[in-house]
Amino acid sequence: MKKAFTLLTLCALVISVALFSASCGVEEYQLGELTGTFTRDLEGTTINVFNWGQNISDGSEGSLDINKAFEEVTGIKVNYINYDSNEAMYAKLKSGAVSYDIVIPSDYMIERLINENMIQKIDLSKIDNYKYIDEQYKNVFFDPNNEYSVPYTVGMVGLIYNTTMVEGTPDSWSIMWDEAYKDNVLTFNNPRDAFAIAQFLLGQDINSTNKADWDAAAAKLKEQIPVLQGLVMDDVFNKMQSANAAIAPYYAGDYLTMADINPDLAFVYPKEGTNIFIDSMCIPANAQNYEAALMYINFMLEPEVALQNSEYIYYASPNTAVVNNPEYSLYGNEIIYPSEEAKKNTQYFHDIDPEIRSYYEKLWEEFLREFN
Repeated sequence: MKKAFTLLTLCALVISVALFSASCGVEEYQLGELTGTFTRDLEGTTINVFNWGQNISDGSEGSLDINKAFEEVTGIKVNYINYDSNEAMYAKLKSGAVSYDIVIPSDYMIERLINENMIQKIDLSKIDNYKYIDEQYKNVFFDPNNEYSVPYTVGMVGLIYNTTMVEGTPDSWSIMWDEAYKDNVLTFNNPRDAFAIAQFLLGQDINSTNKADWDAAAAKLKEQIPVLQGLVMDDVFNKMQSANAAIAPYYAGDYLTMADINPDLAFVYPKEGTNIFIDSMCIPANAQNYEAALMYINFMLEPEVALQNSEYIYYASPNTAVVNNPEYSLYGNEIIYPSEEAKKNTQYFHDIDPEIRSYYEKLWEEFLREFN
């Protein structure tokens, strides 16, 4: 199980108000004074938050229910919805079927949303907790002037394997093509992550604008089909935790969650290199509750809230109040906070020219048809 704070065994959360959990007794848990500014001016309104699955501390396993705490502090109701890939989030946002006030995409998708005028500028003067964002995550390539996004989590993709099912210690993405593990290999069910693994094996730039590179990567993916059990996103948790598969690529933070359930799992960053990413909070252009969105972002940056969120989801935090806290259970963790040496072969995804994007999406559809 995820690490449950000793403090969180005490149940009522007092920030500026008290919360009482139905699962606990009447003992009081003192979170402490808020460092940011919050009001109840928007009490009775609703904020729609669209986030990755399993990507917030939600009150389970003795954790802090962040959305509930926000509701109690501000009086703003949180309508919380999940997605399992950047592409799924983009399609939903593009459709305009639902208006979201907060979305939390990855770097390259934020770049695309900015280019397509799908997110709006964030008034950082109203986010006084922004001071806790580490300087290394400011002025980044996808938002060079810190106008459209506020970092939420940081991570890298690695290889998860079951030590009782895999011989030795793999160090290469090539094991995902090994016939010895036929029907026990999983891969990503989204094009950028799946293609990237083939591209790293081929020594390519994962942001290549050369169609021949994408053709070669697509051919490499098709070579993998005979050994694949399936394509996964959030369903990778059940597959790997229950030992229904031996090998899967996934995000480092999620590996720690899986390993809590199944200690036979291990993790490695393959020698060919891997994707590094920053997921950030953004406000869609058609948001209906902009001021509430600003308050929500500010709340997520509260030192104790951010600490408990990172403790629960196991992703690296861009918040200095978390990273520099020696009582943080992930303090110095080399999987979540790898050394510069471990990061030397990493690449960020960038938004790609629309013509190239359409080209690789067509190749991906061909791969899906052949796989199915």
